[in-house]
Amino acid sequence: MTYDSEILIVGGGLNGPALALALAQAGLSVTVIDALPRTDRDSDLFDGRSYALALGSTRLLSAIGIWPGLVHRGQPILEIVASDGRAGEGAAPFFLDFHHGEIEEGPMGHMIEDRYLRRAMLEALEAEPRITTLSAETVVAQETGPTGVTVTLASGRQLCARLLVGCDGRRSGTAQRAGIGRTGHDYGQTALVCAIAHERPHGGTAHQFFMPPGPLAILPLPGNRSSIVWSERHAQAAAIQALDDAAYLEMLRPRFGDFLGEIALEGARFTYPLSLSLANAFCAPRVALLGDAAHGVHPIAGQGLNLGLRDVGALAQVLVEAKRRGEDIGAIDVLERYQTWRRFDTTLMAAGTDTVNALFSNDNPLLRLGRDLGLGAVAALPALRRRFIREAAGLTGGLPRLMTGRPL
Repeated sequence: MTYDSEILIVGGGLNGPALALALAQAGLSVTVIDALPRTDRDSDLFDGRSYALALGSTRLLSAIGIWPGLVHRGQPILEIVASDGRAGEGAAPFFLDFHHGEIEEGPMGHMIEDRYLRRAMLEALEAEPRITTLSAETVVAQETGPTGVTVTLASGRQLCARLLVGCDGRRSGTAQRAGIGRTGHDYGQTALVCAIAHERPHGGTAHQFFMPPGPLAILPLPGNRSSIVWSERHAQAAAIQALDDAAYLEMLRPRFGDFLGEIALEGARFTYPLSLSLANAFCAPRVALLGDAAHGVHPIAGQGLNLGLRDVGALAQVLVEAKRRGEDIGAIDVLERYQTWRRFDTTLMAAGTDTVNALFSNDNPLLRLGRDLGLGAVAALPALRRRFIREAAGLTGGLPRLMTGRPL
């Protein structure tokens, strides 16, 4: 078989390019197949989308050369406050307060706007000679063999490689064509996503306010701005999204409170339904899945992209080490090392976010009392609080080398 590159990556979002850069910088040739046109990825307009990057994720981005040019665009997350309550009534007296000063490494993470992170990825891909990017192309068929995998694009072109990596989302065509099913359920919630400007400074504090319909996350952006991820039941979310901007803000204000003064919308408004979705396997012969193609969790802890970047670090390390040992990087025994590494962590995170959402997204008075006492108990135990802080910063577990800031 003649290979067009050693690895084909389906998906040009964020995880796919990050993996391509990590692999190419270690000497492997990569082709990225992106369904969107290049111009759609390259807008410099603020559309309201942002990401909470844990410290471990910024270390990975530093290791692949992305973060040094972005750090001035980021907002350090210096504090995280988690509280329980009802819209218009304020928070319960017991709450969690995590401060970055309780760990030695610095800020727990950074908020970064999508437009800056995506642009940095595109520029890095174009500068790397071992990476070929095919924009506005989709895969319509794939066939695996004993020594490689062949994909057919909608344009009719065929590409061959040793390994195919699916970074193509929860409805991954790569997974479906490989016969990998999914397990999960609908949360009955929709996330309303936007950005706001406010009068008072946020002090680098991220807030997670649990309400009966679902949680509200208020995440600090540079300047007097914050990113909002606001969960409501499907019907209520659809009704709110249909309102004009002024009425939308009127619905947000009693949930948001007045601690940051007057608020105004910035950028666009989005919605997306919330569900738990786990691939039944993270690999098949000559195929690997990562990011949302492997696992989709509730955004309650803001860990979606961070989990995907952990996948990137783990898969890149497994493949590069196998290549250096002279192994076939697409062999199932190599790919199962990646699956073994990442399956437990992602399942644990999925179960944890699922449990927290079920526990807090209700108005049962007994559960309310129990969870408020639980928040108070964690807040009163420094060792346990520190453990939670390190978890939020992405500093626990079997970290891939890239997530410690070291090159492959």
